Amino acid sequence: MHSTEILFLIGFVVFIAAILILDMLVIDRKAHAVSIKEAGTWTLVWITLALAFSAFLWFYGDLVHGIHNFDDLQAVASRYATHLKLNPNDFEGSLQHYRHYMTISYISGYLIEKTLSVDNLFVMMMIFTSFGVKNTEYQHVLNWGILGAIVLRFVFIFAGAAIIQRFDWVLLVFGIVLVYSAYKMYRDRNKKESINVEHHPMVRFLSKYFHVYPRFDGDNFFVRAVKKGNDYELVGKGMKGLLCMTPLFVTVLVIEFSDLIFAFDSIPAVFSVSLDPYVVFFSNIFAILGLRAMFFLLAAIADKFRYLKSGVSFLLLFIGVKLLIHHYVEIDA
Repeated sequence: MHSTEILFLIGFVVFIAAILILDMLVIDRKAHAVSIKEAGTWTLVWITLALAFSAFLWFYGDLVHGIHNFDDLQAVASRYATHLKLNPNDFEGSLQHYRHYMTISYISGYLIEKTLSVDNLFVMMMIFTSFGVKNTEYQHVLNWGILGAIVLRFVFIFAGAAIIQRFDWVLLVFGIVLVYSAYKMYRDRNKKESINVEHHPMVRFLSKYFHVYPRFDGDNFFVRAVKKGNDYELVGKGMKGLLCMTPLFVTVLVIEFSDLIFAFDSIPAVFSVSLDPYVVFFSNIFAILGLRAMFFLLAAIADKFRYLKSGVSFLLLFIGVKLLIHHYVEIDA
């Protein structure tokens, strides 16, 4: 990583953190059921932010990598965009060409992530229903779920980019994974999905190695309780007891587990349009930030998505094939 890239990344993370803190501590301070109007408003806000960042990349995308001359530009392009034709006699024109390429890759990655996320949002709906979470607590759980997803994406994307830089054949592995995922999703498109809470791998793991309080306690993630037989009993404030997870916190971890599985499809898919980990990370984060509002919109029209799995499976198939043939045929983002 170049020092400029590190500074820009830190600035971006601080900006996103400030938005999340404002959202969690001020805007969503009071638990409530989100209306379609509120969800629609916030969806537009997040989309506007994502488009504003694309405008920034269009005009100032070179700041991400600290490009000052043609040699800097050539070095960055050799890592992330070897197919771009740059003119050493026209630095400004070549720089503009690269900025525009970054922007188009960012928008393509954003749209891919948004599209693939729809299926994951329906899984979240099933998780909430299976765990019996009140709709007034959905926001609270989703806030922490999104925060965890951002951390996971950061690790996955930059680790994945480092591996691709050393072993470019990994893209072929990504392609095979996506083609298989497309086949599996299309095969099971009419299968009715359900979540068995007691047999979910995350629930079984937590129940085996941690204390899990069996009942909800408001919006608390942890409570103090004493064990009585196979049950737990809450203790009063100031009294000693076992620190136990509540079902609400277990729900957050199950959602994180779901997002981890989902990331194995979505991140390779975005790498199909750009090998620049910064572009991939930016597009992923802005797509994720709007997921919560999108969740409440989709919850109201869930029965309208009859062909969702078929559509997503064809998208995964296209992207998988694109990765498999990228050495032989260049398909623009």
